[in-house]
Amino acid sequence: MAKDPSFDIVSEVDMQVIDDCVNVAVKEIDNRFDFKGQNIQIELNKGEKTITILAPADFVLNQVRDILFQKFIKRGLNQKCLREKKKEKAAGDAIREINEIVHGIDKDLAKQIVKDIKDMKLKVQASIQDEQIRVSGAKKDDLQAVISMIKGKDYPIPLQFTNYR
Repeated sequence: MAKDPSFDIVSEVDMQVIDDCVNVAVKEIDNRFDFKGQNIQIELNKGEKTITILAPADFVLNQVRDILFQKFIKRGLNQKCLREKKKEKAAGDAIREINEIVHGIDKDLAKQIVKDIKDMKLKVQASIQDEQIRVSGAKKDDLQAVISMIKGKDYPIPLQFTNYR
């Protein structure tokens, strides 16, 4: 007899796509007339999974972040994959913002998602496995109901569904 149908809930981001978005944003900032002569930098650290934005003023920092988010949207990335880690003063009046790239589901959010699934009172089992959640059940319709419920809720990170079996 075959196993029960199942799928995994994950939060993954393709680092190559993020690298491309950062590079395109840097090119656009270099070519924009209103940013000429200003010290603006966007750096991607793949090891630490962070994006650092350096700008001369808070207003400019917000504009640079908007440009970066526009590139994310064009490539199909969710803005929720970036979480502001810290904002600090840099040399002079400059401001440095360090954004963390969200990768994986943390334990607290995983528990909340499992609780939301169990509150549906369907015959499905949800289990936390490292940084992902495995959902299995006897009926595919129940699994589809779980997927639509999760898509309908607004979680603080982007969630994807993989490993359909």
